[in-house]
Amino acid sequence: MVIRVPVTIHGMPDKFLIVCESGKETIRWLCETAYKQFGGKYIPQMKPNNFVARRMADRCLLSLNDLVRDALKDDEPVEIDTLKRLDDDDSFSAATDEQRRVVVLDGYHLKCSDLVRLGTGDYQIELPPETWSVINKARQVVDDIIDNKKVVYGVNTGFGSFATRIIPNDKLADLQSRLIVSHCAGVGDPLTIERARMMFALRINILAKGYSGISEDTLHRIIAAFNKSCIPEIPSQGTVGASGDLAPLAHLAAGVMGVGRMWSPKTGWGNACDVLLENGLEPIQYKPKEGLTMINGTQFITSLGAEGVERAIALARQADIVAALSTEALRGTVRHLHPNLHACRPHNGQNLVAQRLRSLLSSQLYPSDIFDSHVNCGKVQDAYSIRCIPQVHGISWDTIKFVQHIITTEMNSATDNPLVFTDTGAVISGGNFHGEYPAKALDYLAIGVHEIGSLSACRMERLVNHGMSGLPAFLTLEGGLNSGFMIAHCTAAALVSENKVLCHPSSVDSISTSAGQEDHVSMGGWSARKALKVIDNVEILMAIELLMACQAIDLLEPLKSTAPLQAVHNLVRQSIPTWDKDRFMAHDIEASTRIIKSGVIWQIAKPFIEEYLDWCYHKKDGEPLPKSSSSENCCH
Repeated sequence: MVIRVPVTIHGMPDKFLIVCESGKETIRWLCETAYKQFGGKYIPQMKPNNFVARRMADRCLLSLNDLVRDALKDDEPVEIDTLKRLDDDDSFSAATDEQRRVVVLDGYHLKCSDLVRLGTGDYQIELPPETWSVINKARQVVDDIIDNKKVVYGVNTGFGSFATRIIPNDKLADLQSRLIVSHCAGVGDPLTIERARMMFALRINILAKGYSGISEDTLHRIIAAFNKSCIPEIPSQGTVGASGDLAPLAHLAAGVMGVGRMWSPKTGWGNACDVLLENGLEPIQYKPKEGLTMINGTQFITSLGAEGVERAIALARQADIVAALSTEALRGTVRHLHPNLHACRPHNGQNLVAQRLRSLLSSQLYPSDIFDSHVNCGKVQDAYSIRCIPQVHGISWDTIKFVQHIITTEMNSATDNPLVFTDTGAVISGGNFHGEYPAKALDYLAIGVHEIGSLSACRMERLVNHGMSGLPAFLTLEGGLNSGFMIAHCTAAALVSENKVLCHPSSVDSISTSAGQEDHVSMGGWSARKALKVIDNVEILMAIELLMACQAIDLLEPLKSTAPLQAVHNLVRQSIPTWDKDRFMAHDIEASTRIIKSGVIWQIAKPFIEEYLDWCYHKKDGEPLPKSSSSENCCH
């Protein structure tokens, strides 16, 4: 019985036909064959047997041990995937040399995680040899324009509404310095050293693409300043996000020119010229076009956005774990996590979150005394803040991944103006500096992350409310004498309300600038800054819920939770003791927030999640929920 199976491998552009000669081959054999024959082209280091298979027609999850003839009809399409697609956001780009602590920038392969690492000061920057060749060719185009006295915007003209003013060759160098210092009009608190360093590194990555016309000598000196960690002071306010982040980038450009304030590990804060000299560096004198090259672009918005993406990824992962703790403490069901239910709505984020929750809550692999204590309790379903965690956290996760894609693309895009094309010798003026892409994406990021905090506050209400939780009111014994988590919940409510205002998109606003030449701007700088503030607030919200959930677990003793959740609980209790009587609450919130920011909860839970996935799909053949009871009214 020959059965032909059209196969699509998730994430691969090709489709394949696999012929099953007898029909007695298993679905696992189908997956293994597909990856063995075709997957190596795309995934050469694939780990075998980590498979998921679905019929395309009805999205039904197929058992890996089923025979092909029993599960499929002839010519019935199947989609397969490797099961363990835990995202690789912690991985290094292909050009990162971890042993030497060097990131090799070529303008095409920088990741958000790489940029955050560059912000720490622990990594230096190099450019590959082939990149310097392109940079030199672009500079030669600029030099030819100057030598031949051609009129090209940004090379030998004024800027903005002064674009029609021709600047003589003997004043072109002076033009660059005047341009930069005049644009140093930023205000507000300066960026942290880490954020300024990220912005600095991202500017270098854009220059490395070879479209800017910067000279090799100047770029070498800019990289040298970065590698000595000579970081200019960059005010956080003043950009409208088109023509790029002019004011912040001007402060960056001025610093390496020896103007303004600068910091280095060797000197601390000081005059930029003095700091450079103390580190063995000479202030840069920009050549024609190089000043404009340094200040056009979206590197302020995008570098802050990269930090926001990385922190949001860490936060979203840990939010699933904290939500699982609260679900356990509130003695929630697991029935709503069944994979078939979520397969009916195949959003990636929803199914990923449901999978994480299944791996943390009660199962045959990870039994829970708490869960077993309320079997057949009569509860049919939970409130939305428990039952809809996959749906709400799922779209937040998909939002974060969408924004990650936008920001990663922007980090590797030529966003200055005009751009130099070495293949044709053309210098083309356009609008790649417009910050609408990262601005819109970061407004969306704020909304997506806020929703995680909003749902968290709903669960907190249930945790502190005796009528909803069945636990002591405000999670404290001797209520009245003790107030417990009463005001911690008020703090959470205040942060959620603050985030609602911060989630108003700044990118819907525009104010005409530069005498009407720049008549539509993105306001992306504020999009980035407020997205980070929303993330700040949600990190605290998750920290408060973590405290409440752990306290609730304590109140259920001597019953124990699942192994992964107990491990998380034990981690918290290593630094934050049980709340046996009222004490200074702010200290505990600060300690819990440090735990959330560190990402350690994910590191604790991740091995359990991976072990569950192995057990679930390899040993138990795709059945993640206990089979001991079929009662619709029980918590199973």
